[in-house]
Amino acid sequence: MSKKPQYDPEEIRYPQQKILNSPLVPEMKQSYIEYAMSVIKGRALPDVRDGLKPVHRRILYAMYEDNLTSDKPFKKSATCVGDVLGRYHPHGDASVYDALVRLAQDFSMRYMLVDGHGNFGSVDGDPPAAYRYTEARLARISDEMLRDIEKETVDWDPNFDESRKEPQVLPSRFPNLLVNGSSGIAVGMATNIPPHNLREVIGACLCVLDNPEATLADLMEHVKGPDFPTKGIIMGRSGIRAAYATGRGRLMVRARHDFEEFGKDRTRIIITEIPYQVNKRMLIKNMADQVEDKRLEGISDIRDESDRNGMRIVIELKRDANPQVVLNRLFSQTQLQTTFAINMLALVQVNGQPQPKILSLRHIIDEYLSFQEEVIVRRTKFDLRKAQERAHLLEGLLIAQDNIDEVVKIIRTSYDNAKENLMARFGLDDIQAQAICDMRLIALQGLNREKLENEYKELEERIAYFNRILTDNSLVRQILKEELTAIASKYGDERVTEIQDVEDEIDIEDLIEEEQCVFTLTQAGYIKRTPVSEYAAQSKGGMGKKGITTREEDYVVDVFTASTHDYILFFTDTGKVYRKKGYQIPESGKTAKGTNIINILQVEQGERIQTMLHFRETGEKELFLFMVTRQGTVKRLPVQTLKNLRNNGIRALRLDEGDELVSVRETDGARKILIATHDGMAVCFDENDVRAMGREAMGVRGIRLREGDYVVGAARVTEGRTVLSITEKGFGKRTPVEDYRTTNRGGVGIKNYMITGKTGPVVGIKVVDGSEDLLLMTQSGILIRTHVDAIKQCSRATQGVIVMRFKEDGDRVISLALADREETGEIESAEEPQE
Repeated sequence: MSKKPQYDPEEIRYPQQKILNSPLVPEMKQSYIEYAMSVIKGRALPDVRDGLKPVHRRILYAMYEDNLTSDKPFKKSATCVGDVLGRYHPHGDASVYDALVRLAQDFSMRYMLVDGHGNFGSVDGDPPAAYRYTEARLARISDEMLRDIEKETVDWDPNFDESRKEPQVLPSRFPNLLVNGSSGIAVGMATNIPPHNLREVIGACLCVLDNPEATLADLMEHVKGPDFPTKGIIMGRSGIRAAYATGRGRLMVRARHDFEEFGKDRTRIIITEIPYQVNKRMLIKNMADQVEDKRLEGISDIRDESDRNGMRIVIELKRDANPQVVLNRLFSQTQLQTTFAINMLALVQVNGQPQPKILSLRHIIDEYLSFQEEVIVRRTKFDLRKAQERAHLLEGLLIAQDNIDEVVKIIRTSYDNAKENLMARFGLDDIQAQAICDMRLIALQGLNREKLENEYKELEERIAYFNRILTDNSLVRQILKEELTAIASKYGDERVTEIQDVEDEIDIEDLIEEEQCVFTLTQAGYIKRTPVSEYAAQSKGGMGKKGITTREEDYVVDVFTASTHDYILFFTDTGKVYRKKGYQIPESGKTAKGTNIINILQVEQGERIQTMLHFRETGEKELFLFMVTRQGTVKRLPVQTLKNLRNNGIRALRLDEGDELVSVRETDGARKILIATHDGMAVCFDENDVRAMGREAMGVRGIRLREGDYVVGAARVTEGRTVLSITEKGFGKRTPVEDYRTTNRGGVGIKNYMITGKTGPVVGIKVVDGSEDLLLMTQSGILIRTHVDAIKQCSRATQGVIVMRFKEDGDRVISLALADREETGEIESAEEPQE
């Protein structure tokens, strides 16, 4: 029988409470998103700048606060764990101790960040001793992780109870993300970055500092590949190159072995190094189990002879066994050969907010160097401020030295206002006057004056040097090079993991089948790659007339077919261009929305991809890019000038303030260009009227615009086709290209459309052959698809026909795009205008 409750039920009903009703699905969705972002940003993924997850960062900083540096005595690990929990990390003590232990394991970290004393586990999978038994302090190299942190080099956040501040990131004077790697599983994503050799990574950083145009091949002259703390042998280089180029790759890692003769015609295999993250004890057990189950034959005995001098696993073979055959079976059936899957996912700061991104080797180095330049600038500003404050104080002390008798007299004759009297007499401020009042009598001797003058002179030199750093970015990069070189010399060592070339090895592009794919870009910035074969098999009915919601639905603005081995150029409205190989665009199914472009390209906030082009090689000399801006500026750029592109893009067109890139067209040097404006004007001229220019050029005038007018589109003129023009109020027409006479560039042009209150201004133009479908999108999110050849051909100065009617008053067409002809589904036809 249940007991009677010991409280009055009325006491817990809270009559003043307010209960909000919320739909279950949106509430669960929002809660799950918040949980996922918390795991991604605050637990599982490292920051690209210091290569640390929050728990590792908090451990290092808490030990730094407790003065547990490499030159101080060890302290109990329990103290470290307790300090981290109490100050910064309100989670379980096991998670903190496990993270601390890993930082001190020589078989987990290529360069240990914590110096451990006691049992911190082993490669056999033995657990560490409890934290009440072990001791720890920061390793020597951790000094570089935290150096200059007190000089305002990083931003700070309040801790969980807002009683302290904790650093958002450590200064990390060496590229720790690549040097020590990282692994973690978040929600919907995971990271697995291998460790590397410090000297090699810093060599690649210096290469980028010396040559900002350095390619992947240049970087791989320095970074040969991962360098695991357990050594081993990496088989082949194609997986390394794939990972460094795309952020993803697979490595084959083998144990190191030797053959030894023993007894009478007997052979044994000696294993001295095993692959990274392999448990030695479980490896031996697995081999023994397979021998017992007769899955491995030719082995008579397996034993572990490892000691403090190194690893030694002995595999004795039977007299009639073929050693090479047995070894090959061991590689294929045990963890003596493993696959290390690289997935270089890390948090990158985008407009002050961390975003998870798949990073190539160059991208990681670029992000790290940019952060280090910021650290040097912020450190210099701090040092400059302190030097100026000290110089200001010395100026007051020198004034006192020059007038010491009067100063003494003022102080002796003052009652309680000596500081105010000194300020009034010598024009000092409060800080200087207080320093004079605090000055000891011994400072009156001549030697001290000489010291003050020498110190003041040194400060003036330092202030001038700091100001030079802040105004000269090349000096910042030179300082960064010197500091990185010093760290490489102090802490660097030789590579321990061997990389063996494999005969007939396949490169990354050979691993990816070359096929034709459809590349699709949407208005919201989502891009995807879908094999053409999938589209060919697609049943595409039901497009027709369709209503969509702009927040949930999207529409295509650019689509073309290209090879997975082609270069894809992305042009933004700010005049920048980015480049990726076709296979670097994630493949998606025909119904998937794709990947947001910000996860592929380092676009800036507010920057929008305007158009995409594809080339087999960007070094082709006969091809040009013809660019047109909103204010009528045009520029012809040889494609070969874009041969070497950085991950963060390069400037292809320098724009005036308020201008933006509207259109980019590929030309061969013998095309005519048509430019159309918002108010219904157009100009057609030969592309050779615009000379070829370099990347830094601003271009020349393509069309002279009347006040309030602007360019809405441009196209290449092809004989026998028509110019399709669409207006805001849903009118459109097709006009033969022959109706547009060729003129010189820079003129006002000729009439392209008769603009009236009924038609509205022009939204855009396309040169068409009539076999396409036209997609129109309105401001309210309505999408219509119609056959282009259903739109009537008219002369230039006409109103055209009704292409689209609106369901809502005030709605208007905002964009248009072309697509392949849709053979099924309801298709909207253009109507004659009603008079």
